[in-house]
Amino acid sequence: MKPLSDCRLYTFVDAAYLNGRAPERVAQELCDGGSDLIQLRAKNCSPDEVRRMAEAILPVTRRAGVGLVINDHLSIAMEVGAEMCHLGQEDFFDAGFKEVSQLTSKNEIGGTVRPRAGTKVQIGLSTHAPEQAKRAVAAGPGYVAIGPVYATGTKPTAKPVTLEYVRWATANVAIPWFAIGGINLTNLEEVLAAGARRVCVVSAILSAPDVAGACREFKKRLG
Repeated sequence: MKPLSDCRLYTFVDAAYLNGRAPERVAQELCDGGSDLIQLRAKNCSPDEVRRMAEAILPVTRRAGVGLVINDHLSIAMEVGAEMCHLGQEDFFDAGFKEVSQLTSKNEIGGTVRPRAGTKVQIGLSTHAPEQAKRAVAAGPGYVAIGPVYATGTKPTAKPVTLEYVRWATANVAIPWFAIGGINLTNLEEVLAAGARRVCVVSAILSAPDVAGACREFKKRLG
C-alpha cells in the first residue's frame, strides 16, 4: 500500500450497505475507482463472518496495492494479514490502553491471536473533539479520523463535530488524518476549504449506482 501521507480517498466495504452484493465484488469496484484505503466494517456480523469477508477481500486489495483496514477486530487483522485496524475511543482508551504499541506488541485485543508471519498492523483511531485528537496522536497511531463532520446514517446518534473541528485539525494535527461523516460530492468542497486533504466516504459511494465512477469523481476533486 502507498504511504498514509499519500492516501486521499478512504472508502468502505460496509456490511450494512452491501444489499446482497459480495464483499469482494464491492472491494474490486472501490479499487477500480481509485480508493487508497478500504475499511471492512461489519458491526452486526460475528467474528467468523468478518474473518471470511476479510479473507475474500484481501486478495483484491493486494492486487490493487490498496491497504485493507479491519474495523474493531485487531485479532482478525493480524490473523489474515491486513495492513491496518481501526479502533474507536471505546475500543482503545475506554479499554485501558494508552499507547498503540501495547496492542501491536502484546496482541491484547481479541483474545488468542495467531498473527501471520511478518504481520505488522498499523492502527487508526477515531476522534470526535480536540482533546480526543491530542490524546490519540500521543498514543502513536498511523492516522486519526476527524468526525463525524456532518450527520450520518452510519452513526445516527453521533453529534456532528462540524467544520470547526476540521479547521482545528488542519492547524493542530501533524500526522495523517481523515475527515469522516456525511461527506458527499455536494459538501466535499467546503470540507476541503476547511483544510482537509483526506476524506472517508461511506454511503455516498456505496449507495451510488456506479461505485467505481463515484470513487473516480471523489478522487478527481481531491486532486
